[in-house]
Amino acid sequence: MTILRPKIKVLDEEHKNSILNEAKQILETLGIFVENEQARELLRNQGVNNEGLSFFIPPDLVEKCLQSVPNEITLYDREGEEHMTLKDDNVHYDPGSAAILYLDENSGETREATANDFIRFSKIVGHLKYIEAQSTALVYQDVPKEAQDWHRLYIALSNCHKPVITGTFKKESFSIMRELLLSCRLSEDDLARKPLAIFDACPSPPLKWSDLTTQSLIDAAKSMIPSEFVSMPLAGASAPITLIGSITQHCAECLAGVTIAQLANPGAPLIWGGSPAILDMKYGTTPMGAIETMMINLGDVEMGKYLKLPTHAYMGLSDSKVPDAQSGFEGGMGALLAGLAGVNMVSGPGMLDFESTQSVEKLLIDNEIAGMVKRLLRGIEDRGTPFALDILKDYSETEELLSHPSTLNLFRKELFIAGPIIDRMSRDAWNNAGANSARKRAKIEAKKLESKPAIKPIDDNLVKELKLITTTHLK
Repeated sequence: MTILRPKIKVLDEEHKNSILNEAKQILETLGIFVENEQARELLRNQGVNNEGLSFFIPPDLVEKCLQSVPNEITLYDREGEEHMTLKDDNVHYDPGSAAILYLDENSGETREATANDFIRFSKIVGHLKYIEAQSTALVYQDVPKEAQDWHRLYIALSNCHKPVITGTFKKESFSIMRELLLSCRLSEDDLARKPLAIFDACPSPPLKWSDLTTQSLIDAAKSMIPSEFVSMPLAGASAPITLIGSITQHCAECLAGVTIAQLANPGAPLIWGGSPAILDMKYGTTPMGAIETMMINLGDVEMGKYLKLPTHAYMGLSDSKVPDAQSGFEGGMGALLAGLAGVNMVSGPGMLDFESTQSVEKLLIDNEIAGMVKRLLRGIEDRGTPFALDILKDYSETEELLSHPSTLNLFRKELFIAGPIIDRMSRDAWNNAGANSARKRAKIEAKKLESKPAIKPIDDNLVKELKLITTTHLK
C-alpha cells in the first residue's frame, strides 16, 4: 500500500474557480474568433450572438457542454488490445509531434528529416518501456507536401504498435487518416470503441480557432476519435505576461473547443492540453525549458483536472540544440514536474530546440527519466510492520542482508532497475566499457533497438492494406 503519492500544485481552489469564471466571462464578452463555417453554424443554432466571425459564448452553454465530455479515455494499440487509460493522475509519455528537423547521431548534425528517419524512430519507440505512446514526431520532406500529414500516420502504424498522437495539416487529410485507422479496426464502431489515435487541435492565440483546426475537431468528434487541445498562449506576446493571465487565456480557448466539439457530437472524447511558453525577453525566443513555461503548464493541467477532464502538456523538452547537460536538466525537470502534477499525456521526450528538433539520443535518455519518475510516483510502500526490526534482527546472525528473503523478494519492486543509458558502474568498469557519456551510450543502444524484432509484428494483410491506401492517395 502506497503511503502517499508525491504531488505538486500551483493553484488553490479559490483561484481555480476565479480562473474558470473569468475564462467564461472572456468568452461571453470578448468572444472567440471562429473561422470554420460548420462551427459557426453550430453556434448560431444555439442562439450564440456574433459580430462577424467573433462569437460570444454564454456561460450556461459552456457548462452544458462540459457536462457531456467523458472523464476518461482508454486507448488501444494497433492490434486492438487495451494499452492505457487517461484519467485521474495516471501519467503517460509520448514523443512530441511535428518536429521539422532531425539530429543525426552519426554525423552530429541537425538536418531535414526523411521518411527513413521516421521509420527508424518509430521502431525504436516500439521498444521503449516508459514511452507508452508514439507520435507523428517528424515532418519529412521526401513525400509530396500534400501528403506530409497523413503519410506520417501511415509510417507510424506500419512500424509501431502503440497508440499515436497525430494531427492534420490540411482539411482534406482527415478522411485519409481515418481510412488508415479504420484499416486497423473491424468497423467504424470498433474504432470508436477502441481509439487508436489522438488528433491534436491547436487554437491560435489569442482567442482564435482557425478553419483547419476547428475542422479537425469537428471531424474527430463525429467519429468519436479523441481530440487533444494544444492551446499555445505566449506570455508577453500573444497572452498576458502574468502566468495566471496566460493560464486564464488557455482556459478560455479550451472551453471554446469543448463547446464546439460537444455541439458537433455530445460525448465526444477530449483532452485538455497545451503547449504554452513565455517569451524570452533577452533573445526573443519561446523557451520550452523555462521554469515559467513549466509553471503555466502546471496551472493549465490543474484547470483540466478541476473540470474532471483528461489532461495533456508539452513537458520534458529542452531548448538546447544537442543532448547535453542543459538538455538533461530541462528535460528531467519537466518530466518530473509533469509526473508530480499527474499529467495524463506528456508530450516532449526526444525534443530539442524549441520543439523544432527530434533526437533519438535524447529520446532514449528521456525514457530512463520517465522510468525514474514512474518509480517516484509509486511512492514509499507500507509492506507491513515491523518495518525494519525483524530484518535487523537477522542481520546480527549473517552480518549481511543481500541474501535476506526480504531483499530477494522485494528488490525488483522497491528499486528502479536502470537501463543501459544510466551509468552506475564503478570507474574501472566504466573505463573498460569504453568510458562513454550518456549521449554515446544512447547512440549505441539506438543501434541495438532498431535491429530488434518488433514487440508486436504487424500482420501481413494489414501491411498490404495500409500500403494500398497510401499508394492510392499518393497517385
